[in-house]
Amino acid sequence: MFLTKPVGISYYAHNWAKNVPFILMHVACLSALFVEFSWQVGLLCVGNYFLRMFGITAGYHRYFSHRAYKTSRWFQFVLAWLGCSALQKGPLWWASHHREHHKYSDTPADPHSPHRTSFWWSHVGWILSEEHTPYDDKNIQDFTKYPEIQFLSNYHYVPGVLLAVICYLTMGLSGLVWGFFVSTILVYHCTFFINSLSHLIGYKRYATDDESKNSLVLALLTMGEGWHNNHHHYQSSANQGFYWWEIDISYSILVVLSWFGIVWDLRKPNDKALNHKVRVPKSKKNKRELVSAG
Repeated sequence: MFLTKPVGISYYAHNWAKNVPFILMHVACLSALFVEFSWQVGLLCVGNYFLRMFGITAGYHRYFSHRAYKTSRWFQFVLAWLGCSALQKGPLWWASHHREHHKYSDTPADPHSPHRTSFWWSHVGWILSEEHTPYDDKNIQDFTKYPEIQFLSNYHYVPGVLLAVICYLTMGLSGLVWGFFVSTILVYHCTFFINSLSHLIGYKRYATDDESKNSLVLALLTMGEGWHNNHHHYQSSANQGFYWWEIDISYSILVVLSWFGIVWDLRKPNDKALNHKVRVPKSKKNKRELVSAG
């Protein structure tokens, strides 16, 4: 299944010329072997990772894709800017395709199901495909009305380029390599793991109609996105870790922001939603069947 050819899709649909920047970004990371490393550039790498991961998780995903909370127009722009700085295209493209994913999760119409295509395709192949270069603006009409969001979607590379320049001007070549190139690749693939691995590994708490799963490791890497089965069970929730032991850093930050009135109306599942469609472990199910049979 790892390299199985997706049904109805050709790997040759990739436009490698357009994907040169994506490829070069990975190649540029190799320069980390030849530049000086210090705790300062290490801190810059980690800081830029978490800042941009927040832009993806709290911005592109929970806000633009699912409207899991409300915010002002200026902070909406900040979220879009942070998301763009991660170089995962614009907020309209990202949210439109993500809404398609939830509509058709793990069916042939899902843009990136590892069960219907392959690990490669669900992880990164679909992003490189010509088929998914455009997006359906009808899926995202609630945000196409904002000219500043349209601008960032059209020039989504600008925040990332400016971040690269800042890293270079503040910490030189080491800052550029570690603070920008390496951190960008880490954000790339940890985000992509949610499309691929979170539908393959982990456990299911809820009986959803797809193969979404929960994973503590992925949750830690992605600031809370690894509670993916929770998310597919209650998509509009601002928190994806439903219980105190399910670490969800993005949600914790949103809660702090709500104290200052920057965000508000954070959606959460009620008790009925939390207990709806909970899967019964086979061992407990068998015991119940034996008791009822006796």
